[in-house]
Amino acid sequence: MDKTPTTPVYFAECFGVSKTQLARHGAFNISLVTDLPLFIDPFLLFNSRKPQYQRLHDEIIRYLRFLRDKAAAEHLDPGLMTAWYHFPEVRQTWLGFSQSSNQGHGLGRDFAASLHQNLHKIFHNFGNEQITRGSHLEKLCLVKDGVGRDNISDFTTNLIRRFLAEYTQRFASKHIDPLLRKRIHLTKVRFNYDTETWESEWFDLPWRGGDYVLLTPKDMLTKDDTWINKNDLVDDFDRIPAAIPNDALRAQVNNYFRKQLPIEPSRKDEREAVSRTILEFPELIDWYIRYKEEHGEDAESISAMRVAFSQALYTEQFRELRQLLANTTGFFDLAGQTYAEAHQRVAFLKDVIENKGGHRIFYVHGNPIEREQDLHILYRLTWHGTKMDVTREANDGRGPVDFKISRGAKDKTLVEFKLASNTQLARNLKKQVEIYQRASDAPRAIKVIVCFSDTEFERVQRILRELNLLGHRDIVLIDASQENKVSASKAR
Repeated sequence: MDKTPTTPVYFAECFGVSKTQLARHGAFNISLVTDLPLFIDPFLLFNSRKPQYQRLHDEIIRYLRFLRDKAAAEHLDPGLMTAWYHFPEVRQTWLGFSQSSNQGHGLGRDFAASLHQNLHKIFHNFGNEQITRGSHLEKLCLVKDGVGRDNISDFTTNLIRRFLAEYTQRFASKHIDPLLRKRIHLTKVRFNYDTETWESEWFDLPWRGGDYVLLTPKDMLTKDDTWINKNDLVDDFDRIPAAIPNDALRAQVNNYFRKQLPIEPSRKDEREAVSRTILEFPELIDWYIRYKEEHGEDAESISAMRVAFSQALYTEQFRELRQLLANTTGFFDLAGQTYAEAHQRVAFLKDVIENKGGHRIFYVHGNPIEREQDLHILYRLTWHGTKMDVTREANDGRGPVDFKISRGAKDKTLVEFKLASNTQLARNLKKQVEIYQRASDAPRAIKVIVCFSDTEFERVQRILRELNLLGHRDIVLIDASQENKVSASKAR
């Protein structure tokens, strides 16, 4: 008889609703175990055909104009800086960049200072743009180092939190048992421009694990980066001058850029030349944004594709893997010391992937996953429902580690997942030698390497052989290839 995982993971199963009901509402079926690497892109609000989304974007810009005007008129009291600029991460969406839970850093002093200092430099013409069609918060990350997609998404999410609460409340009132809901008083959900204060409001929201939960519409989500981002500004630089109608300016930009390049430029040389050219001609940023605006339909289609990929991988396929583990191995019933139990779980995972069809989990549309972050999310989800504490482990000097498996203060084991395709794998494994050589003063560590072809498998074996690590108990190779597997014949 099939045995289902003991603890539900996803919103639908936690609150007893169907995936069809969620799909009709347009919401993403989030995990309530760990953040999924999706986030709200403000450009999708700006470019949406939905008047409600456009109004949300207008409200974001209105608030930025308010901050800009206040910064110009007076010295800002530290208390007002906190009230107007500081926001927590909205962890209740279960989206973002924390891989071990839903605990992020939010928008504190550093972001507040960056935004406050750059209001006049970057947002001086908000509402009166001459080049772009509209105003864009993402402009901040194009100019200011250290302000990235996580800051932009956190700020956006906070400023539309009232909408998200109402959106979730509508769904909950129709489909979720009142016993699984709670009336919550949310602070800072609406800004009163007359009193210049944030106001609170009550909502009836899903409640689980001592906190409320917020749903997010899929059509305002993306993955990897915002549509307007610094990497594209640099990588697509050759398209920007061509979009400038001013012949003289276009010629000056191209001439200056060429002068920054050595005779045989490397990719690094080109990126540095782009950065210097943008500093010399800051109006290029507006022309870049204009180019992005004109290709807004691409933003929608690309984001929709990324969200569909995420839905397939993080919910459907990862859930299938949990089911395989529960059905065939007793994976969720293990108990013991963390080192032995971590090894057993890795062995179970390896067996399911290599011999019971679990390798399919790692492929979307026939292509293997390319990010180790996806392995980490998978591993965190498969441990949920066990008695162990599974958390992300910071770099403590011994090298980067993915997870700390612990039971109490003294019993812990470190587990690191790597893709065989990682170009830094040999270097990483070389550092691992030092860890194993002085294991007496460090927690035990297990390294799991996932291969997607025989070529990758043989490359890893060659590296291990050169480092005298081939056959080491704490280095486990998993064959997730689609080729015929004869796992027992391969030396592990």
